[in-house]
Amino acid sequence: MINRLPSWFKQEIPEEVALSRMRLLSEFNLNTVCKQAKCPNQGLCFKNSRLTFMIMGDRCTRDCRFCAVNKTENHSQPLPLDLEEPYRIAEAVKELGLNYVVITSVTRDDLEDGGAGIFAQTVELIHAVNKEIKIEVLIPDFGANFTSLQVIINSAPSVIAHNIETVRRLYEELRPHSNYEVCLEVLRKIKEIKPSLITKSSLMLGLGETEAEVVNTMDDLRFLGCDILTLGQYLAPSVGHYPVKEFVDVERFQKYCQLGRTLGFKAVLSGPLVRSSYQAEKVFREAAHV
Repeated sequence: MINRLPSWFKQEIPEEVALSRMRLLSEFNLNTVCKQAKCPNQGLCFKNSRLTFMIMGDRCTRDCRFCAVNKTENHSQPLPLDLEEPYRIAEAVKELGLNYVVITSVTRDDLEDGGAGIFAQTVELIHAVNKEIKIEVLIPDFGANFTSLQVIINSAPSVIAHNIETVRRLYEELRPHSNYEVCLEVLRKIKEIKPSLITKSSLMLGLGETEAEVVNTMDDLRFLGCDILTLGQYLAPSVGHYPVKEFVDVERFQKYCQLGRTLGFKAVLSGPLVRSSYQAEKVFREAAHV
């Protein structure tokens, strides 16, 4: 296990403007994955009005060994949904003056549609504030359910992201309740339903994967027509989570970036501090040529 962080992970203390936006979200009683997943970029991103709303609560029905989000202990009783949450998110978007919004969620296997309807309602309410707002949804796999994916697509987001997270070999150990092939199927079905829709996925590095496995995963994603790829360094949220096996050097991140572009991804963001929604608007505009 590696305990010491490289020098490039040093982050500035959040400025008052970032703290004020954090307080605003607290007043709206809204969750962000930025906070729940202990993202190292919170100060910088909040300062620049970049954040990722996390809907449907703060407890996940999956138990991925790398994730800081709280887990649901009793799966037999569905957790209640906050039906006012989509409205509060739309109000917060208006209050913050956001023109690009990222929405993700905990995985809700306890819900019949996996929460697709709440995703769609949130997107539609934000568009009711301003139809020009671009929205990126980072969705769970929904068991690759065609109907749930159709509901998401019908709400007209600009980007649908679904994270592959790691290489095929490590799924059983790191994501025991998820499946590599199902994740690929989600991305394939989105393109099948609406080929023009921009899709996105993300890889964490430093979990014990080999270079060849990373390249194979990139090949799998491009074969399905995935448009945007992000790659970042895994950081263990606590000593109880899966340990960091390696800190990947900047040169290798640059190598993966170049390879991704060669493979045909429309946009690639690759670096130690990159997270799946990091600089989301920038990579969207690059991929969409706008």
